[in-house]
Amino acid sequence: MDEKGNNGPPNRDLYALLHVSPDASEEEIRKAYRQWAQVYHPDKYQAPHMKETATHNFQRICEAYEILCDENKRQIYDIYGMEGLTSGLELGPKLSKAEEIREELERLRRRKEEEKFSAHVRPTGSILATLSLPQFLNGDGIMKGMAMASEVQLQVSKRNAIAIGGNLAVTGKSGGGAATTVFRHQISSVSSIEFMASAGLRSLIGVQTSRNISLHSTATMGLSTSLKDRSVNLSNSWTRQLSETSNGNIQLILGPESSIAVGWQRKEEKLSAAGELKFGTSSFGASAHYTHRFSSKSHGRIAGRVGSTALELEIGGGRRISNFSTVRMLYSIGIQGIFWKLELHRGGQKLIVPIFLSGHLNPVVAAGALVAPASLYFLLKNFIVKPYYLKREKQKAIENMERTSSQVREARAAAEKAQQLLQNVANRKRNKQMESDGLVITKAVYGNSKALKKQDQMEHLNDDLISQVIDVTLPLNFLVNDSGQLKLHKGVKKSGIMGFCDPCPGEPKVLSVEYTFNGQKYKVVIDDYDELLLPQETHRV
Repeated sequence: MDEKGNNGPPNRDLYALLHVSPDASEEEIRKAYRQWAQVYHPDKYQAPHMKETATHNFQRICEAYEILCDENKRQIYDIYGMEGLTSGLELGPKLSKAEEIREELERLRRRKEEEKFSAHVRPTGSILATLSLPQFLNGDGIMKGMAMASEVQLQVSKRNAIAIGGNLAVTGKSGGGAATTVFRHQISSVSSIEFMASAGLRSLIGVQTSRNISLHSTATMGLSTSLKDRSVNLSNSWTRQLSETSNGNIQLILGPESSIAVGWQRKEEKLSAAGELKFGTSSFGASAHYTHRFSSKSHGRIAGRVGSTALELEIGGGRRISNFSTVRMLYSIGIQGIFWKLELHRGGQKLIVPIFLSGHLNPVVAAGALVAPASLYFLLKNFIVKPYYLKREKQKAIENMERTSSQVREARAAAEKAQQLLQNVANRKRNKQMESDGLVITKAVYGNSKALKKQDQMEHLNDDLISQVIDVTLPLNFLVNDSGQLKLHKGVKKSGIMGFCDPCPGEPKVLSVEYTFNGQKYKVVIDDYDELLLPQETHRV
C-alpha cells in the first residue's frame, strides 16, 4: 500500500496502529506494543473466529513494533513507507551508522524528486505577444509586437552551473535581441559568484557575488561594463528576512542611470503582497501588488504603478487548471491605455498575451472592458464549467468506488472484527467514565468529507453515502485513557488506527466526534491528519 497521499504527508499507518506519535521514543513504542499485545494476544480467545482475528491483528502489531524499534528500518519507513521496506531497498554494508543511512536515503529521495520535477518542468522561458484591437479594426493586422526570452541551466558539477539564455523583441518594423551566458560557482555554503557575458542589443560583461552575512541577511554586489559605450554600473543590494513570512530589500545602482530602491515582500498560505519605492536620476516610481488565494485553485490579484513614467491599475484573477498549470486574466487601465492581459503559466514557462483595447480613457469603454469579461467568466463558470467538473468528479467517484469496492469491503470487515476484540474493554472504559461524568464518546464517524457534510444537513444518508463512512465510536472509547482524555496524533492518517479503515480511498476524509463531559455536549470535526485532543471547551455545542 502506498504510504503517501496524493498531496498530503505520509500515511504512517504503523504509528497509527500502535497509537503513538511519529516522534515517539523507543520506550514509548515498546510500551504501546505491550498494551496492544495484551489486547490481541491469541491465547486470550477460545472461539475459533475470535482467535483468528486476534492472531491476524497480533501479527500486525508485532510487525509494526519490529519496524519502528529498528532504527534503520524506521528511517527507511519514514521516508519511503512500506514500499521502501518490501521492495528490498539495499543500502550497502558500509552504511552501518544511522547518519550514513539517512544521508543515503536523502540522496535517493532528492534524485527521485529531481526526476519527477524534470519530467514536468522545462527550461524557463516566456513569450509575450501584444495584440491591438484598434489596429485590427483599421485593417492593419492584429499583431502589435512580440518578445521572447528563454534560459537553459546546466549543472556541470556540485558547485558549478552554467546558464545560457537569450531574448528577442519586435515592435512594428524594429526589433532587437541579445544572448547571455552566466557561469555560477558556489564558493561555500554562504557565498557564491557569477560571471556574465551578453552580446547583442546590450553587449556587456559583468561579475556578481552574493554572501549570507547572517542567518537572516544576504548581501549582493555586482559590477558590469558596457562593451558599446564603456560605461560602468555598480550595484549593491541587501535582503533581510523580517519575519517567517516577509522580507525586505534595498538596492543601490551607480552608473549612467543611478537609482535607489526599497522593497518589501510577504508570502503566506492565503495571500502574497509586495511593494517597491524607487528614486532615480531621471525617474521615480512606486509599485505594489496583492494576491489573495480564495482556495487551493483560484486567486484574485490587484496591482498598481505610479511614477514619472507610469500610472496604471491592474485587477484580475486566475485559476489553477492542473498541478503545473495556471491561467490568469487581468484588466489594466492607465496612461498607456486600456488592456486585457491573458496569461498561461506552466512550470517555468509563461505565455502572456496583452490585448490593447483603446488608447483613450473613455469611461464607457473602460467600464465595458471591466464588466464584460467578468460577466462572461461567471456565466461560463456557473452554467458550463462548474456543471462539467461536478459531473466529471461524480463520474470519477463512481469509477473509484467500483474499482476499490472489493478492497473497501475487506478493510471494513477487518475493522469490524478488530472492533469486536476491543468491545469489552471499550465498554468497561465507557461505563467507568459515565460513572465519574467523564469523557464519553457518544458518536464518532470517519469518512468522506462531503458525505459527512451532507449528514449534518440531512436526517438520513442514502446507501452510496453510507458506504463512504464508518462508525468508529467504539475504538475511540477504547482509546480514552485512565485520566479521561483522548489524543490522536498530528500527521498520522486516521484510517490506520485499530478498528478504523479507509471507506473511500482517494477521497478527502474527516473525523466527526460527538462526546459528553461533565454533563455537557461537545462536537468537533477534524481533517484526516489533524491532531485531536479531548475534551476541549471550544468544542462545546
